[in-house]
Amino acid sequence: MHLARHSITSTTPIQINDARFDADARIFTASTPSGFAVYRSWPLKLLRKREFTGGTLAAVLPLHTSSLLFLLGGGRSPLYPPNKVVLWDDALGREVAELEFREKVRGIACRRGWLAVALRRRVVVFQVGEQVTRFQEWDTGDNEKGLVAIATSTFSTLLVISGRQMGHVQLIQLPPCPPPAPKSPPSPTLPRSPPPKPAKHPVSIIAAHTTALAALAVVPSGKLLATASNRGTLVRVWDSHSGELLREFRRGTDKAEIYGVAFRPDEREICVWSDKGTVHVFSLTVDGRASNRHSALSPLTPFLSLPKYFDSEWSFAQYRIPSQTSHISLSSASKLSEIAEGERCNVAWIEVPKDVAASSGRDSNMEYQLIALTYSGGWYRLSIPGAAPSARNSSSTSPPTPSANRLPTRTPLPRPRSSSSSSSAGRGDKGKEKERDSKEGRDCILKEFRRYGRWDGWG
Repeated sequence: MHLARHSITSTTPIQINDARFDADARIFTASTPSGFAVYRSWPLKLLRKREFTGGTLAAVLPLHTSSLLFLLGGGRSPLYPPNKVVLWDDALGREVAELEFREKVRGIACRRGWLAVALRRRVVVFQVGEQVTRFQEWDTGDNEKGLVAIATSTFSTLLVISGRQMGHVQLIQLPPCPPPAPKSPPSPTLPRSPPPKPAKHPVSIIAAHTTALAALAVVPSGKLLATASNRGTLVRVWDSHSGELLREFRRGTDKAEIYGVAFRPDEREICVWSDKGTVHVFSLTVDGRASNRHSALSPLTPFLSLPKYFDSEWSFAQYRIPSQTSHISLSSASKLSEIAEGERCNVAWIEVPKDVAASSGRDSNMEYQLIALTYSGGWYRLSIPGAAPSARNSSSTSPPTPSANRLPTRTPLPRPRSSSSSSSAGRGDKGKEKERDSKEGRDCILKEFRRYGRWDGWG
C-alpha cells in the first residue's frame, strides 16, 4: 500500500509576528496577522486586544504601561506602509499621530516622552507630548537590523545607536527622562532630584567589535551597555561613561544569531538568547550568589601564552526552550533538533515573590525571574538556580496546571558537542575536569508554562 506524504497536525498553527515588552517588562504586546493584544507579563493575563481587517502589523511597541502604542505595518498585506510609524491610543481606539519617512523603518525604541526611529543609515529622535515633534537625527553605518537602545529610568539620558564604522556604537546624551506621573499618594521610592552631573564628559564612540553589530542593550539607568556582533559568540559589557570594557562573556564557539540581550534591572546579571534555542545567564558581580564558569586552564593564562578562549567566562545558568512546533511533517521528523533551534523568542526580567504560592498581601522578599515568549505562543517563567532556598520547593506546592497549559518536556542541553551547551571549555579544553555541579544547579528552573495568542481565543 502506498501512503502519500502528509502532515500530522495537533492544532492550528499559531503565527505571532512580533512580541515586545514595555520598558519595565510589566506588560507585553503580541501582533498576529489579525491584529494585536496586550498582556500582563505576570501573572499572565490578556488585558485587551484589537483586531484589524485591512492589513497586518509587523511590530507593536508599548510606551511603558500607558495606552499609547507605536505600530509598524508589515507582513504580506501591511496595514500601514513600511515607511511609517503610527502612534495609537488604545483608550481612544484610534490613531493620534503618524510619522512618515522616505525609507523603510528598521527599528524603534521608546522611553517616557521620547521615541527613537532607526532607518538604514540614520536614527531620528522625536519628543512625544501633546504633540510629536522632531528633536534631532544622527547618521549611522549600515544598520539593516535597526538596532537602537535607550535608557528608560527616571533622569536617565543615554541613547545608543550603531556607529558609522562597522562594529562601532555611538553614545548620545538626551535630555533627562522625566519621572512618571505622580500617584496618590506619591511613591516614596522615586528620586526627588536628578543625580549630579559627571565630572568628565562621557565618551561618544566605542569600538565594540570588528564585525557588524547584532544586538544592543542598556540598563535602565544607562550606566552599562551590552553589545554582540553577528558572530554570536561573545557578549561585551561596557561602562557607558568611560567606554571601558568591563566584562566579556562567551555564549558559545560556533556562529549564532543573537536575538537579544537583557540586563537585570539591579545590574547584577545579564541574559542572552539566540537561534540555538538557549537562554544563557551570566553574573555581572564577583560577590554574588552565583559565579560564571571558566576553563580549568584559565588560571594559567597570565603565565602561559594560551588562546583567549581559555580565559572566557561562560554562563552559570541556561535554559533550552522546547520546540512548540504545532505540526511536523513525517518526512522531516528526523530533523527535530533543527526545528527546535529555529524558534524565535523574546526574554525579559520580572520581579516576583520568592514563594509565589505562599505569597499574600503582606510584604515579602522578592526575586528576579525570566519571562520567555516564543513566536509559537509559548510563555515560560524561569527562576535562576540559587535564587532562594524555597525556589525549588515552591513549584511542588503551586496549584495544578490546566491540561491546556501543561508544562512541556524540556529538551536537555547537548553535551559537549554543541558550543551553545553549558560546557565551559568545549571540545578544545581536553584538560578540563568535570565539574561536580555540571548536572545540578546549572539549568534554569521552569516554574510555570502557559500559552498565549490563539490559545486565548484571538489571533
